[in-house]
Amino acid sequence: MIVRMKVAIAQINSFIADFDGNMEKIIAYSEKAHALGADLALFPELSVCGYPPMDLLDQDYFVEKNIQTLRVLQQRLPKDIACGVGFVGRSPYARGKTLVNSYGVIAEGNLAFEQVKTLLPTYDVFDEARNFESAREWNVFKWKGERIGVAICEDVWRETNISGVSYARDPVKKLFDQGINLLCVPSASPYVAGKLSARRDLAYRISRRGNVPLVYINAVGANDSIIFDGRSFALGTDGAFLQGAGFEEDLFFFDSAAPSKIAVSDASQTAEQELDVIEDALILGIREYMAKCGFMRAHLGLSGGVDSALAAYLAVKAIGQERVICFNMPSRFSSQGSKDDAAELVARLGCRYIPLSIEPVFTSFLDVLEEVFEKKPFDVAEENLQARIRGALLMAYSNKFSSMLLATGNKSELAMGYCTLYGDMNGALAPIGDLFKTEVFALCRRINEKSVAAEGNIVIPESILVKPPSAELRPDQKDQDSLPPYEVLDEILKLYLFDNLSADEIAARGFDKALAAGVIKTAARAEFKRRQAPPVLKVSKRAFGMGRRMPIARNIYETDI
Repeated sequence: MIVRMKVAIAQINSFIADFDGNMEKIIAYSEKAHALGADLALFPELSVCGYPPMDLLDQDYFVEKNIQTLRVLQQRLPKDIACGVGFVGRSPYARGKTLVNSYGVIAEGNLAFEQVKTLLPTYDVFDEARNFESAREWNVFKWKGERIGVAICEDVWRETNISGVSYARDPVKKLFDQGINLLCVPSASPYVAGKLSARRDLAYRISRRGNVPLVYINAVGANDSIIFDGRSFALGTDGAFLQGAGFEEDLFFFDSAAPSKIAVSDASQTAEQELDVIEDALILGIREYMAKCGFMRAHLGLSGGVDSALAAYLAVKAIGQERVICFNMPSRFSSQGSKDDAAELVARLGCRYIPLSIEPVFTSFLDVLEEVFEKKPFDVAEENLQARIRGALLMAYSNKFSSMLLATGNKSELAMGYCTLYGDMNGALAPIGDLFKTEVFALCRRINEKSVAAEGNIVIPESILVKPPSAELRPDQKDQDSLPPYEVLDEILKLYLFDNLSADEIAARGFDKALAAGVIKTAARAEFKRRQAPPVLKVSKRAFGMGRRMPIARNIYETDI
């Protein structure tokens, strides 16, 4: 039986705990969908309260406000359109957790249908089993003569082979067994590079298995480290694919009575296109973090190196050149080339530039510490002292002008602890902290490539991209004095961080065993630094922070031979 229904896919950006704001957005999109003739309007997972609410769920007032908002929506939503919204519900079960991740459909002023989420993820950034009880029954929503099933986000991911994850129950099969005509999948699925293809491949398999159209409604926006890319879609039984906008709110329609009007789209992307998507994700992440935390301007230290150049570019794209300030803070070890590169980059970006030498402060610190240091030779203590002076100055500016400091470290540095606590790690957000150094270079080159194609000139000076990376904290310092070549280091780190391989297993992939063991030991010993680092915008399948929870004090057993 073919569904004869016009479905509005309302891809919105919910702000955690902004119940009034989220409600007004749901109402506005529902009214627009109603005016355009939709029978059913669908919103993302937990759209009433925002995702992920984390331990706000421990606060009963939060849960009650969320339910009160649902009741107001019953009163205010258009009466002759059904609207699906995600909310936190009280568990209907006598045992287990007291809350559920629920999806309700409001129709004609009533909560006409409710489905509880079944599969509660606890991997990566997810921790839903901590707060929610799982569904024990699966119902069908009947509307305008059709039978509609709801599978909330993870409920469709049972079909994937996520490492270490196995689910006994199959909620989608439970719905198919009841003879549904349409499967709706409200989601808050975070962006990860390559995720769109995985979502669509999964949707194709499920749609074919049940011989039903599938509508996937994804959240958009960013909350803390997590970026939601939107890119909701509808999938016809003939394989036709209609996709919404990426990284912005959208309202589009799936008219099941006219499947031929659905465009067939290819969700696969080239490496260059995925870099473009990563850029969009990071720009959105910065913009959202600042807006939702109440910051109007941002600043950062601009060294003349590639990492701070990329961070500055992203900040300007996110909030505009007039709201970004770059500080160049040279010491006696800063090369003229780096100072020139920093000034040239700012000239191309058009943001404000403040040179601020740390040399007088560094000299005075050395004078004060001279006796304390007992005339020991110059080493990492003096190197880190420079970074901490810069960090103190940048935080002073933050305090004085309520400006948000961006940390500019990359994932390779965070992994190896090649960064200074209370120095270059200072900041409210680390926008490129989930990009390996090789990925930083690749994204910068892609940005320049697009700029040349569009405007005929490059944004990031070539001199920044070709010079050997250096912290410039001692004479003639190079990163490769302390680290393996980034091309090798990053591949070892991927095997360790993403695939959880030991030194022996990495060596079996063709890498030197001693080198692999050294990388693992260094990375593990730097965990205490990462625990104190600012939030990292997540764009990979495993980012530092809430997606990788490791003990600080432990034996580094992965290198045992």
